[in-house]
Formats: sequence, C-alpha cells, structure tokens
Amino acid sequence: METNFTSDHISFEATDLKKKTLIKLYKNLLKPRMIEERMMVLLRQGKISKWFSGIGQEAISVGVTMALKSEEYILPMHRNLGVFTTRDIPLYRLFGQWFGKASGFTKGRDRSFHFGTQQYNIVGMISHLGPQLGVADGIALASKLKNENKVTAVFTGEGGTSEGDFHEALNIASVWQLPVLFCIENNGYGLSTPTAEQYNCKDLADRGIGYGIESHIIDGNNIIEVYKTVKSIVNDIRKQPRPVLLEFKTFRMRGHEEASGTKYVPQELMDVWSKKDPVKNYQRFLKSEEIIDDDFEVQLKAEISQEIQEHLEIIFEEDEIKSNKSNELNDVFKSFNYQEFKYKESKNELRLVDAISEGLKQSMERHDDLIIMGQDIAEYGGVFKITEGYVEHFGKERIRNTPICESGIIETAMGLSIAGMKAVVELQFADFISSGFNPVVNYLAKSYYRWQQHADVVLRMPCGGDVGAGPFHSQTNEAWFTKTPGLKVVYPAFPYDAKGLLTTAINDPNPVLFFEHKALYRSIRQEVPTDYYTLPLGKASVLKEGTDITIISYGAAIHWALKTLDNQPNISADVIDLRTLQPLDVETIYNSVKKTGRAIILQEDTMFGGIASDISALITENCFEFLDAPVKRVASLDTPVPFAKQLEQGFLPKQRFEKVLKELLDY
Repeated sequence: METNFTSDHISFEATDLKKKTLIKLYKNLLKPRMIEERMMVLLRQGKISKWFSGIGQEAISVGVTMALKSEEYILPMHRNLGVFTTRDIPLYRLFGQWFGKASGFTKGRDRSFHFGTQQYNIVGMISHLGPQLGVADGIALASKLKNENKVTAVFTGEGGTSEGDFHEALNIASVWQLPVLFCIENNGYGLSTPTAEQYNCKDLADRGIGYGIESHIIDGNNIIEVYKTVKSIVNDIRKQPRPVLLEFKTFRMRGHEEASGTKYVPQELMDVWSKKDPVKNYQRFLKSEEIIDDDFEVQLKAEISQEIQEHLEIIFEEDEIKSNKSNELNDVFKSFNYQEFKYKESKNELRLVDAISEGLKQSMERHDDLIIMGQDIAEYGGVFKITEGYVEHFGKERIRNTPICESGIIETAMGLSIAGMKAVVELQFADFISSGFNPVVNYLAKSYYRWQQHADVVLRMPCGGDVGAGPFHSQTNEAWFTKTPGLKVVYPAFPYDAKGLLTTAINDPNPVLFFEHKALYRSIRQEVPTDYYTLPLGKASVLKEGTDITIISYGAAIHWALKTLDNQPNISADVIDLRTLQPLDVETIYNSVKKTGRAIILQEDTMFGGIASDISALITENCFEFLDAPVKRVASLDTPVPFAKQLEQGFLPKQRFEKVLKELLDY
C-alpha cells in the first residue's frame, strides 16, 4: 500500500505497508489505551494500589514490539503496557499481577511491570531502572555466541540515561558489538524533573557518538514511523550485529504515577502534546484512507472492552493470595539437586590459587555454555593469574576481558543466565563489588523469588587483609551478602575445599559469591585430587575434635585459630571451618556446642554486623541450656583496614583471639 497522510500534527508515510498490517498496528495501539483507561477507574475505586500511565506513548511500545520477532527478548519499563499486550499475554494474567493475585507473574510478590516471563521473552524492570540495560547486553551476548541472529530491545527513559548503568551498558555493547536496540523514551520529565535538569545536550541520541554507536531520533507518537524505522534497523542488525541507540521523542500525558498529578507541567505544553495523541491521530489517518470506518471502530472497541471485562471478572472471582511460610522460603532459591562427583586416588599438592584455577578450568571443560568475564583475565591471566593460559585453551569468546564496570558486567552475567548460559565473573578485588552492589542485591538475589528466573552466576571475590594493601584492597565484606536473601556465600580456607566448592557453585543455578582470601592464595598447600569433583554447599568441616570448647571460624581466620591451638596443646577444642556462610551448617554448630558447653567465633571481618553476631545469637537461642559460659566473638577493629603493617596487625584479631579464648575457658 502506498499512501502519505498528514494530520494537523503528525505526518504518516505508509508506503509499502499492507492494509492488514496497518489495521493490526491500530488494534495493538488501541488495546493498551483502553486497558489503561479502565485501570484508572479501578485505581480511583481503590481496587488497585498504583498505576504508571503510558498514555501518549503507546506507539513506541507497539511499534518496537511488532518490529521484533516473538522469540527476541524485550526488556520494557513501567509505561510499556503495549509490549505485553502486543505479545498477546492473556489479560487475566496481567490483571492478576496488578491486583496481587496468584495468577499474576510474581505470586503477589511484586507489582506493576516488575516481572518477566520466559514464555513471552519479556524481562521486566526493577525500580532501580538502570540494571536492565546491562542485562540486555548479556542476553544479546548469548545470542551472538550462539549465532542466533537475534536482536534484544531494552527500554529506558530520559531520566534513566543519567544513571551509570546506562553508560556502562552502552560501552560494553559497543566494545563487544552486541545486537542491542537501546530505546530511550524521552517523554519530557523524570517524575517532575524536566529534561533541562537531566542532561545538557540537545538530543540524547548524540550520546551514541561518544560510544561509537549508531543512533537515530524517531517521532515516538507516530506509529508508522516507529514501526518502519525499527523494523528496518533490526533487520540490518540481524545481518550485522551491533548496538543501535534510538531516541523516541514523546510526552507523558499523565503523572509519573497517578497520585503525582501533572501540576508541575505548563498547560501550554500539555496542550501541544495532546494534539499529537498517537491513537487519535492514527485513527484519523486510517479513516481518511478508508482503511477503517466508524462501524469498524465501534466493533473493535466493543471487542476489546468485552475482553477486558471478561478477564477482570476472572480476577475478581479469584481468591486473595494467602501467605504460606514454606512456599515463601522455598522460592528464595531455585531448587538444586546436588550431584556428587567423586575423584580417583590421584592427587597433587596444590596451593589455594592453583586449586581454584584447576576447578575453574575443569568446569569450563564440563560446561560448554560457561563464560568467564573480568578485568584483565584474558591474555594477562588476571591479577592473581587464576586464568593464566585460559585464552589459549578456551578462546577469547569465553574468556572475556571487560571494561572497568562492575555493575554492567554483573548485569551482563545475569543476561547470560536469562538466555540459558552460565557466567563466572572475577571481581579484581572483593572491595570493588561496591561498584556493582545494586545488581547483586536487587537483581541477582531477588529475581527467582519475584518471577522464578534463576541467576546462574558465580562472583569470584579475592578478599582479605594481612597483605598490607590498605582500605580498598583488604576488606572481607561477606556480611554485605549473607544479610541478603537469595544469595549463597562460600568462603573456603583450604585448597581441597576451594576446588570442590567452586565446581559445585558453578553447577548451582543460584547466584553464589565465592570468597578467596588473597593471603592464602600462595601460602597454603594441600593434597588435592586431580580429577573433577564436587563438595556440598552448606556443610561445615570439623577440623579438630575436643571437649573443652567449640571454635567456629572460616577463611584465613581458621588458620589463626589452628595456630593458636598449636601453641596451646592443653586446650581440647572442636574446630569448625564453616566453609559456606549461606547456607549455614547450624546442625554441626549446635551439636558441637551441646557437647562442649562453650563457643567462640573468630572472624576477620569487623565486629559489628558481622556473621559472628548472627551465629552467636543462633547459639544463644537454640543451645542456651547447654552453655556454661557466654558465647564470645573475636573480630577485627571497627575501623577501615589500615595500610601500615603495625596498624594492620593491631586491626586484625589474630593476637586478641588467644586472650579471649583463655578467658572463656576460665569463665
């Protein structure tokens, strides 16, 4: 079909579009508008709690979604209802999500569009906005590695472009030439903050220049321009994988959410954009070209209205969701059936660093879909040489040097998991995880609980002091993560444990933070099986058995405890190496404490808020009648880790431990 049409406010060029495509565009455009209008009525009636309106922006969601193939992933925002309806998600499931019913996608655990669905290849946002951009990189990377010729589309608003995640994601996508369509919906305001206070450039599309990314500006209210332009671009990306940045000029006609209102928007601006309504203008175009008529429109609206009502009735009749403690706790992690791989007799004496490297390499050989990412890990082999020689063995597609962007790379790892792959990320130092904290605790940790999407990601964390590295390279920050439901935390102290626990962590489909103490890398040796083998998470190791006291520790501190006992041969102690902090082996702890009647916990972490506090509380709550003395904790000083050797030795609890141990025995 060849036709051009200019309404008073939007020019439509429908060249080469068939009549059925033009009609389908209208149906997909009208449906989210009518759903929104009904939702706002229900909001005023108090039947839903919140609504983020996309009225005035529907053409972007619909046009982009129709331009993509159904098997290609889309990562939308909270104003992209048209993505979900164009992908033909049953309305009762969307309504169930918004009403907090079990038929929704998050079992009542999240609201709005904070969910994903593998069935429809949609990955929803989290409130922090930025992380989904890096996740799109990961999905696109998987597509590229598998030679699938697919495009991944991800949405953000002009406000979201101010976040560091935006810049990290664009840089990663550009460096790796990933087939990502970055869609910016520039709708004038980030909540109440106008664009003039968000960025200082004429067009956000200009930001693509700095990253070497092709960019385009599109009239976001013109459904035909959106559809045709995006379709042409994605067809080309499939042939020549690369990122493309699209800035859609549009406007938000409602408040940030309905309670916000729009009083901060000048009325003349509202009047200008109301004349550019994407639904009304396109409707006039179709009627002017005699593609539809009034009867068609009346019938279509009646069909959509009936569908909305029928699906609402399904939800109104559905029982309110009920809390079940067992269900809630069981959905924090994806179930993992631990498989024991046993080794033969052959062993070599290995340092901790070598055991980790060997376990990682054997895991790479076992899992063809495993990708390792990190700074300087390819030809250089990482700062601790864990991956030295890996490039020659596995190639640069699987051993990937990354830009310095912890947040973006952790998000990329999550995207790989969504696309069915595995990822190991080496943090150059555990301290640097703070630059990627948000995606760890809010994306990796919560996705399975929210919408049953596991995060098959291991974060390797070289950590710890006693090496004179100062405040930014010496932290043992495991307590940041043992506090967060949805994360597993592993902290081995011996080469044998390190190799077996790392292989299990990689097999586990849940996110695991794997702490590796730098001071132990080359100072601890042990006979380690040469074969691939696994050890279970959540099972402590009893290194010594005694009757006087229970000593509980992990990491480098377990070696300090053993050295203290070597100097005090008269002390008969159970020594428990926790090995994993989440899950925690409380059974071994309780059995030992009930036997000895005394417990002391030694950790390298600072005292306040460390895991020793929780273990102490657990012992007191569950073994109180067996205790002959108070539970004691020994930890580093509540200061940052100092650099000078004398200061660091005063900071660490190595010397204080023996004194507290003797005091507890004498209690």
